[in-house]
Amino acid sequence: MRGIARVLKAKDEQEYLSFGKAVLTLNRGLAVAGPALAGTAVIAAAFIGSGDTGTSWASGAAVLCGALAAAVNTVEHGGQVGMVFELCRNVTGLYRKIQDDIEDNLEEANLRRRENGELFETKVALQLGRSPSDLRQFKGMASPSFRDEDIRNFAGELF
Repeated sequence: MRGIARVLKAKDEQEYLSFGKAVLTLNRGLAVAGPALAGTAVIAAAFIGSGDTGTSWASGAAVLCGALAAAVNTVEHGGQVGMVFELCRNVTGLYRKIQDDIEDNLEEANLRRRENGELFETKVALQLGRSPSDLRQFKGMASPSFRDEDIRNFAGELF
């Protein structure tokens, strides 16, 4: 179980944290770009009715910026970018909870209060989307001689 907790912390949690940061950066960029493009389209449209003969650029800019604003908002809202970030955050929280449960169960001194080993192993395996036999491959990773850089597999197979 300590090997599973170590893999969760070193590999799974870090993967979702880095992916969540990238999605959050993308979401922030889209959240700023959509209104900025829409505002630029409105400003360009204001020049269309001014009566100058050289305002054809204004109509082109208004159409282009309006179309880009619509595309950016479609990607942001239709692609559910914010929801993908929340999903990454929730999965990271689940992995931390599983790590805490494993540590609490292993550190419990009173054997009567400790969960049944096979039942606990099955519960953790189900939470990670694996079978208990799949989790046995992580047992050797609890030793101090095993480095975090050597971990190749993910403990969770949720997605």
